[in-house]
Amino acid sequence: MSETGTQSEAGTADGPRGDAIRGEALGSAPVPLSVLDLVTVGSGSTASRSLATSVELSRLAERRGYHRHWVAEHHSMPGVASSSPAVILAHLAAHTRRIRLGSGGVMLPNHAPLVIAEQFGTLEALAPGRIDLGLGRAPGTDGATAAALRRTDTLHEGADDFPEQLAELTRFLDDDFPDGHRYARIHAVPGPVQGPKGRPPVWLLGSSGFSARLAGLLGLPFAFAHHFSARNTIPALDLYRQSFRPSAVLDAPYTLIGVGALAADDEREAYRQVLTGALSMLRLRTGRPGLIPTPEEAEAYGFSPMEREFADDWLANVVYGTPDAVREGLDELRKRTGADELMLTANVHGGEARLRSYELVADAYAMPRLG
Repeated sequence: MSETGTQSEAGTADGPRGDAIRGEALGSAPVPLSVLDLVTVGSGSTASRSLATSVELSRLAERRGYHRHWVAEHHSMPGVASSSPAVILAHLAAHTRRIRLGSGGVMLPNHAPLVIAEQFGTLEALAPGRIDLGLGRAPGTDGATAAALRRTDTLHEGADDFPEQLAELTRFLDDDFPDGHRYARIHAVPGPVQGPKGRPPVWLLGSSGFSARLAGLLGLPFAFAHHFSARNTIPALDLYRQSFRPSAVLDAPYTLIGVGALAADDEREAYRQVLTGALSMLRLRTGRPGLIPTPEEAEAYGFSPMEREFADDWLANVVYGTPDAVREGLDELRKRTGADELMLTANVHGGEARLRSYELVADAYAMPRLG
């Protein structure tokens, strides 16, 4: 039986529910619910305040039965404070006991595989059995910033480079380079060379078919960025399932999709909040990145017809409204995509609105309040 062939019993106060990959749906939720966090920084706020909100969010998510809390790597974006996922995850691990924590994801081409193996080996040692290593091949930024990160103008994200980087990282995590390999005497520490231990499960992340196919061929779990690439969601998930080959990690496909979602006490307030995220994305896509605008700034902004079309298209893929409306939207999306897990992201201006949303969604699904 593979490590995910059966569900474990419902976790303890000190360990996550489910197994190393699959979660457990609680209350009336059709699948496990999780959190994707960009540590957004709103106008008038600070990175310190946003990071403090992420700690509050992780504790709330753990208390309400969300399965995992992932942090996404982004660079050179004023409205995002998640440039160093491993650092943030270590901080979250110190403030939680049960929820899984991970990267959603680390952009592997930005880093030497040995460095990531060491960082996530350290995280696994700090929070045994709770760490996920989600990997993407995009830079998580613009080309100039990626070149500054990598100290080269040659960006390696192609069909040959990423699988090679992934294979090298996996070898470091397992400490199993073959004899004669140039890295055979190099060990990622903390790691297996120090004695038998678990290691973070590797996930592949994507917004197109490349990582979907690769995840399927390798028998790895797959996370798709539905929240910003909704048109590709079903084709990518289909490709993953068609390509899937059972492995020592998974005996059947396991899919997670990121979903923009915001619940509020009334529909108008939900719209005011999500409009801040739409305007922020508009500015980013048109070369004007900045802090997340306030609801008042977003409402007062004079959208041109083309900008309004962009904002409306963006919001069409965000599930927002009252708690009941969000529950119905998530249920419909899950049924339409067949996703095994929904990871909710609320990239709006205020930390209070984000925290309130995750609480309301948990209430809408009658998820229990855990100790």
